[in-house]
Amino acid sequence: MGTLAKPGLAAAVANAGGLGLVSVYGVSAETAAALLDAATAATQGILGANFIRTSYAEAAECVAIAAQRVRVVDFFYFDPEQALVDIVHEHGALACWQVGSVDEARAAEAAGCDFIVAQGIEAGGHVRGTIGLLPLLDAVLNGVQIPVLAAGGIGSGRSMAAALAAGADGVRVGTRFVAAVEAQAHPDYVRALIEARPEDTVYTEAYSTNWPDAPHRVLRSCIDAARALDEDAIIGEYDWYGWPEPVRRFDCLSIDSTATGMISAMPHWAGESVGGVTRIQPAVEIVEELAEEAERWLARW
Repeated sequence: MGTLAKPGLAAAVANAGGLGLVSVYGVSAETAAALLDAATAATQGILGANFIRTSYAEAAECVAIAAQRVRVVDFFYFDPEQALVDIVHEHGALACWQVGSVDEARAAEAAGCDFIVAQGIEAGGHVRGTIGLLPLLDAVLNGVQIPVLAAGGIGSGRSMAAALAAGADGVRVGTRFVAAVEAQAHPDYVRALIEARPEDTVYTEAYSTNWPDAPHRVLRSCIDAARALDEDAIIGEYDWYGWPEPVRRFDCLSIDSTATGMISAMPHWAGESVGGVTRIQPAVEIVEELAEEAERWLARW
């Protein structure tokens, strides 16, 4: 969820009994500490910190800061590094890696991760997986001994139950929480998700001007809107942790409430679970709906 995964949303999910993640991608050590301190002050629940496409040299200090404050340190979109996992363990936290293949899952286990997230190609936002969740989950569960969570296309209690019945130890949900009150996503983005169907999403590399060679899933409508603009167009602005940043056509960003300009042409990250987004809700309602519906389906099976 990128910068939508702020302290307020993470704390709300944790208060509801889930694992609330705070994004600390691309921020200074001071900002990372402030974000995580804000989250921990708002909940007694379980929190995690999420690091995306980084390295030991770039993130070692922030990883240590995170591991001192939250229970889980989560990594995504770069090869598993034992040195980072060792920092997490040194400070008493658990290490998780989100993976898209059996080979990456085994590498994460070899690096010392305590659990992993297997992400199928159905996922919204940046996608590590290249095959569907169920075949990936089947292969990963047979390939590693550590706990495995499932991600990608999970937006209802029924799909959550299906992943659990297939052997997952838990699930990760993203797209549904964009419409959480606490996410503070731009209203136009949320409205587009509510109106969308699974077939309206597309797996693409369109939004790659500032993150090349990284496939992702968005709504097709935002690509169409961006393609209609001039190639070098500046289409708006958004706030990056207190700093105003211009938005170019096909820039990668999270569209929060600070964004201005041509919102329709900015990346509308959405997984194939988008059909489960039907209204704006508090995060606690989303967690409760998913858990209660999953329990009903598991009881029937």
